[in-house]
Order: sequence, then structure tokens, then C-alpha cells
Amino acid sequence: MLALSRKDRGRIIVLTGARQVGKTTLARNCFPQMPILSMDSPIERETYLRFTPAQWQANFPNIIIDEIQKAPDLFDTIKSCYDRYPEMQFLLLGSSQFLLMQGIRESLAGRAAIQHLYPYSLSEIAGKGHESSLLHTLLTAPEDAAAAMPTLSPDYPLKDVYAQAARDWDQLELFGGMPALQQPGWSDTDRYEWLEEYSLAYLQRDLQDLAKLDRLEPFVRAQKIAALRTAQPINYSALARSADISPPTAKNFIHYLEISYQVRMIPAWTRNHEKRLRKMPKLHFLDAGVRRSILKKRGAADGHEFESTVAAEIVKTLDTFRLPWELYHLRTSDGREVDFLLEHETGYIAIECKLTQHTTRHEARHFKALADILDKPLLLNLVVSKDPQVQQLTSDNTPTYNISAPQWFSAYGHC
Repeated sequence: MLALSRKDRGRIIVLTGARQVGKTTLARNCFPQMPILSMDSPIERETYLRFTPAQWQANFPNIIIDEIQKAPDLFDTIKSCYDRYPEMQFLLLGSSQFLLMQGIRESLAGRAAIQHLYPYSLSEIAGKGHESSLLHTLLTAPEDAAAAMPTLSPDYPLKDVYAQAARDWDQLELFGGMPALQQPGWSDTDRYEWLEEYSLAYLQRDLQDLAKLDRLEPFVRAQKIAALRTAQPINYSALARSADISPPTAKNFIHYLEISYQVRMIPAWTRNHEKRLRKMPKLHFLDAGVRRSILKKRGAADGHEFESTVAAEIVKTLDTFRLPWELYHLRTSDGREVDFLLEHETGYIAIECKLTQHTTRHEARHFKALADILDKPLLLNLVVSKDPQVQQLTSDNTPTYNISAPQWFSAYGHC
């Protein structure tokens, strides 16, 4: 973000993400000299909405504006400031994609650079950045992905760094990556209570900003049912029946979850019209801790939670670095499924998630003849599991490797 701010296209930066992911903290650390105004207070908001462009330029030539989605009328003023005063710089923070993007489309199109902030990734929990992960390395050099797998250190699981990465992964599965939960000295009870308060604040504040609902009960029911169905194809009619709402309302509620960074809908890959492929998108909660707080769940993670945690780590890396990959899932009419299909202009990486400590060739069965369905080369098949031993499971034209989630996503995966 600092590098972007030095460029002309960084005169207006929009930093968006879920509540409490650290947007304000990041802004303060990157731009300590810039004052911060919050639009959260109605009284302060009304005062600043009356400012003219000249007043903004005189009083706040460089400014961070928090909760900008609560002051949509301010976007036109910011546009005027941008056009009149080339020395002015704005950093706009907000927790709603919809309200922010609506204002940008209408007033700041072509003027604002948009950055997304997510809960901590596994590498960030370890104090490293996304770019240090093995996932990032493979995605930035797709042509070398298959060749890189046999070069990984076979004794990595014996090292202390792997043990730490495995512990961090277990924490990520249970509590998610919200920055507040990484504070030293917090007990699991502290983390559970914080997450419950977070979920309540989301319902009372973010949802009211988005949906203006008269009654929260239907949404709460739909949210819980959606949480139960993470890592599964979403059928809006079935969700509507379970939540006792209409299918259009169910679709709207899922949309609210998506634009407030609670879930990500992974589209189905359906480009081969000669094959019978399912078209329903797959729902993934982006933070395991938030999802478990909705369900009031404690205890070990299940396979769906493991898959959604993998999905969240992939999404964080792709979106943070704007890597030229598209993310899909693939499901045939006879039940054959590939959890993730990453598409690059040069080909695909196929991924299966298995919550097992011991992988076998059986875990690679859905990759069989997958290349015949796709329209580009299949670069690599991966089984992402909890098995710490990197091993080649098949030796077909496209090899299949097992890799553990802690190694693939950690800052020390190359060791």
C-alpha cells in the first residue's frame, strides 16, 4: 500500500475488508502522519458532509477516512477534490464491498485504487507475509509447479518450524485469523467470547448498514444454515425451505454475507458442454472462527471446515497479490468432484482436500481422466491434507502429489 501511495493512481486508495481485520491499524502504521476521521458518529458525519472541496483541501489535504460507507454522499466531494487539487490524497476505509463499490462506480471510477484486507493468513500468523508461502511460489511460477514438488525437503516434517506451522494451522481451523485473537495471553475461552461478540456486532451494525432489515430472525436462521453448509454447493431453494424464507430472500441473504466478507462463493467450472457438469456455486466461510461462533461449535474441526480453511488461504493469496488465476470447483453429474480448480492462462492446478494424516492413491481418484474434461493443460494435481510427508501418489501424465496444509501455506514450506 505504501508503494501504491507514491504513484499517481494511489491518490485515492480504498482499503476494504471485514470488520476488525485491522484496516485502521494498518492505515495508522503505513501513514502515521495522516489524520484519521471516522464517519461512524452521526454528528461528526453531518459536519464533514457540509465541507466544501476547498475546506477539505485547506484542513485535510491528506486524510484517512474510516467507515466511509456510512457517508456515501461524500464520494462526490472526494471526486471534486481529486479533480481540483492534484496534491490531495485520500485513504478510504470501509467494511462493505457493496456500499463502497456503489460509491466508487458512481463517483470515483478510474480514480480509486482498491485493496482488500482479510484476516491473517497462516504465514502472517507466523510473522511473515503471503509472498513467503509455498502456495505463492507455485502460483507465481506455474510452469515450474510440477517440477518444484520433488525438490521439497523430505525431512521438513522433522523440523521445529513444521511443528510450529502445524500448531498455527490447528489454531486457524478452530479460531480463524482475526488479528485480535493472536494476542499473547488469551485463553481459548477469551477467543470464543470475542468471536461471539464479533458475530453479534456484525448483525447489529454491518448487516443493518447493508440490508436495513426490520427483523433479524430470518437472516439469523439463514446464516446458521449457511454455516452448516460451508464447503458444499449451495441450493437456494433448499436453503429457503430450511430457513422458512423465499428463494429470492435466501439469495439476497447469501449476497449480504458475501459482500461483507463473511463468505466466498466459488463458481462451478462448466466450460465443457459435452460433459454433464453441475452448475451450483460452492459456499465457503472465509474465517473458521466466525463460522464456529455462529454455530456455537467447539472441539475438533471436520472435513468441511478443513476445506473452507484451505479455500480461505487460497482466496487471501489470490486477492492480496491480484495473481492472474481464477478459482473454481468442478462436480460431474455422477458425483465426481474436484474441490478446487485454479485456472491460469497456461493451464490448471487441481486440488483435493482430505482431512487425513495418511494419504494413499485412493485420495487421488477424482483426478483420473480430469485432463480429458478440461480445455487447457493440467499442470499439477495436489491432495492437500494433514499428512506431513510430501509424496507422489500417481505417476500419470499429470503427477499427483500430497502436501500438508501447514507446509503449503506456511512461511517455511520450502525448507
